[in-house]
Amino acid sequence: MSLSNLDLYYDTVLNLTKSAGQILRENNSNRDKYIEFKTSPTDLVTKTDTEIENYLISGLSSNFPDHKFIAEESAAKQGETLLTDAPTWIIDPIDGTMNFVHSFPHSCISIALYINKEPAIGIVYNPILEQLFTARSGKGAFLNGKQIRVSNTTSLSKALIIIENYGCAPVHQITPEVVELISSLITGSHSTRALGSAALDLCMVACGGADAFYNYGIKIWDIAAGMLIVREAGGLCTDPRGGPLHSTGNRILAASSQNLVDELSKRLSETEDKLLNK
Repeated sequence: MSLSNLDLYYDTVLNLTKSAGQILRENNSNRDKYIEFKTSPTDLVTKTDTEIENYLISGLSSNFPDHKFIAEESAAKQGETLLTDAPTWIIDPIDGTMNFVHSFPHSCISIALYINKEPAIGIVYNPILEQLFTARSGKGAFLNGKQIRVSNTTSLSKALIIIENYGCAPVHQITPEVVELISSLITGSHSTRALGSAALDLCMVACGGADAFYNYGIKIWDIAAGMLIVREAGGLCTDPRGGPLHSTGNRILAASSQNLVDELSKRLSETEDKLLNK
């Protein structure tokens, strides 16, 4: 794959994402959104999700007809598409749909290009707050064109941790063990947050606004772009147990330093073991 091809892919998807952002921005303040439940009352899809996804797929397909797609709303209807070595665009048209439904300004478009099953391009765009996070493999990570880096925090006691949901594999529900974990993080860290968008949470780690983030029960489109942005900003993305991250898996731990990965993975592993042994 030549550099000129990657530049073309990047320029094309960036322009399409900015245009799609106008759709999200224009509809964010509209409280009368058409809403459907996918699997539960908290798993939502709006007509804006579908509109943005169709717009992006149409624009990319017309420019790159041999490329493949893994997109959230299409997968919900047709079943998830397996990631292959072919150039594949991984799209979440609105990450943070619950926020979008409530007009909370923390939702975004997340899109990544994978080639040979490795991330080459990652874009996360919150058009409401005009936060455009971008990364290309080996070229660094940027917020609105300015290069970003993860924080230099290495101690959990000084870390701001984003806790996106309160489940812990394999049981996605609040249990005494999970409450114990959350309590230990609240008291053991500098503070915790829950913002409602995995893609933007990863970007908060990338730009140093947060020091670590973990989540269970996610999909590849939630993290495909954000993972590259974190890594290009000097951070780490691993499995919550501290091992290698499987991009097609449903769990992630991102942090600014190996020490934070070690401290958090120890606590997360202990909680998982308690749940598995119940």
